[in-house]
Amino acid sequence: MSSAPHIRLSSPWLPFESRRRARDEKREAVLRAAVQLFLEQGYHRVTLNEVADRLNITKPALYNYFRGKDEILFECWSMGAELVDSVITEVNAGGGSGLVKLRKLVHAYAALMATDFGASLVRFDLRDLTEQNANVARAAKRRIDATFRQYIAEGIADGSIRPCDPKLAAFAIAGGLNWIGHWYRSDGELSPTAIADEFTVRLTEGLAIEDRQQTTRKTPGVPQRRNPVRKVTGKKRTGGTG
Repeated sequence: MSSAPHIRLSSPWLPFESRRRARDEKREAVLRAAVQLFLEQGYHRVTLNEVADRLNITKPALYNYFRGKDEILFECWSMGAELVDSVITEVNAGGGSGLVKLRKLVHAYAALMATDFGASLVRFDLRDLTEQNANVARAAKRRIDATFRQYIAEGIADGSIRPCDPKLAAFAIAGGLNWIGHWYRSDGELSPTAIADEFTVRLTEGLAIEDRQQTTRKTPGVPQRRNPVRKVTGKKRTGGTG
């Protein structure tokens, strides 16, 4: 008697890698919805029910990915920190003078501040995190600050940046960049790239050595200003700033 043909049944389960990828995508969707709500309404005003409603899922479904709202907050912050880390890694790999690296970092960081996860780095209160996670966040902030100082110090050493106090210069630059996360609006007149272009010039031109400024301003990977300020001639304008 001949044996019955073997029928290969398709598994109802996705392959491991596909399952992990699907889970990662859903997890990131939760973070994207949550970070938008946290920035719009403030962390304490947002409930997990609202996060679930925005995703059209149930609140219990959120617990498949996160243990609570504070963990979601930290993961949103971590997403922003990871983006900064990747920028720094790329800048370091590209090499160049201290000024070149500083300008690349300023440009990328400015554009990042105009994103939800970037803004979370400066809009979220670390006091809302657990002590352990707050310590992780503070350590990351110190690493970012140290990188700004390092590039400035390298520029002083290689002659591309004027002698200055790297600590104070880094504070001034980071302060200007971080504020973008507070005032940027996606429906505003300027795009993230336009903001990054302008801030790169404004925050670094005073540091550049004058006799090298024309060449170092043309930093690889950093778009140049297309609309230089022109002198106004003729009748003097009056009125307000609007």
